[in-house]
Amino acid sequence: MAEGNTRAPVRLEGKYGAMLVCWVLGNGCLFSWNSMLTIQDYYVALFPNYHPSRVLTLIYQPFALGTLAILAYNEAKINTRKRNLFGYTLFFIATFIVLVLDLATSGKGGLGSFIGICVISGAFGVADAHVQGGMIGDLSFMLPEFLQSFLAGLAASGALTSSLRLITKAAFDNSQDGLRKGAILFFSVSTLFELLCVLLYAFVFPKLPIVKYYRAKAASEGSKTVASDLAAAGVYKQGPETKDEHDPQQVERLNNKELLLQNIDYAIDLFLIYALTLSIFPGFLSEDTGSHSLGSWYALVLIAMYNVWDLIGRYIPLIKCLKLESRKGLMVVILLRSLFVPAFYFTAKYGDQGWMIMLTSLLGLSNGHLTVCVLTCAPKGYKGPEQNALGNLLVLFLLGGIFAGVTLDWLWLIGKGW
Repeated sequence: MAEGNTRAPVRLEGKYGAMLVCWVLGNGCLFSWNSMLTIQDYYVALFPNYHPSRVLTLIYQPFALGTLAILAYNEAKINTRKRNLFGYTLFFIATFIVLVLDLATSGKGGLGSFIGICVISGAFGVADAHVQGGMIGDLSFMLPEFLQSFLAGLAASGALTSSLRLITKAAFDNSQDGLRKGAILFFSVSTLFELLCVLLYAFVFPKLPIVKYYRAKAASEGSKTVASDLAAAGVYKQGPETKDEHDPQQVERLNNKELLLQNIDYAIDLFLIYALTLSIFPGFLSEDTGSHSLGSWYALVLIAMYNVWDLIGRYIPLIKCLKLESRKGLMVVILLRSLFVPAFYFTAKYGDQGWMIMLTSLLGLSNGHLTVCVLTCAPKGYKGPEQNALGNLLVLFLLGGIFAGVTLDWLWLIGKGW
């Protein structure tokens, strides 16, 4: 078998540039949503009776899950370029509307404002389904480093927003209307960042030589989703011309059901990782950890620690000996994470803030590490169109886990009078 058919040319340019762009695009996929999560102290003060840290997440997830289910089912027919550009543009518009809504209402609470924020939360869910599934599917048939960079970018958005929130809290904490000033600054930065992602995906990413190579290769294996991106890069003809329509080896591909059955353990892995994580983060950490010496900083510090260690965890698989690739090993470690539930319960009840910070860090570290291990191991050995489809299916289970987690998160409120 010719090595050139399965491996990128050694001197193909743009690898590190593509990794950087993937990292920024990963950031953009969750930057707006993480901004909304990270300023929960502002929304809790603005809407004290509506449990915004839980309600906003619970609204976001059905929109994300429902939209992705439709997109994953029709994945083979969907134009990936239009899908991803629609997602990033929707993020940009929705984030800008958050800013406008706050300025228009002068930062006053009330049911009307809360409903507006909830609608925007749903729009973020729709945008996330377009971008996260589209990008992970697209990157699944390229280098694993691209997918790892995108996943690290997802986590980096949380770490960056947490850091920015700590800075704005320190800067505005003692000023009048300080929480609101910090929130406005937050969404101004988010709006500009989402605009950057739209421009990067539209004009920079498709023109990188290594990206063109992998998309042309996917087209030669029968992928129809990359045609617009190849056209934008000026190499539209490479894909269809290199594909032999009469070669059954190139046209035939496993359908979604067959792919899912072969990778059901990976799908369950992702579901369990995120069901467990989201049953604790951010709702439990925002509302149920009691009062400590850090005061109003406590929830922010916990969320920041989770985000930073989640980011670190996503880089650990780059060290080959630390990357967990055994399918059974992954399942065992993921099942062992269920011990976090009693650990958090008893630490919140009896432990001090040091133990809670350590537990939160471990939750983030394991979440990031295991996510990258599963999503980079699963696509190996498949053709480009199959890798794209599998990426979409795995993200569907990931979002299903998030939805289950935010629903289970409400169980912490039992016996608390709501």
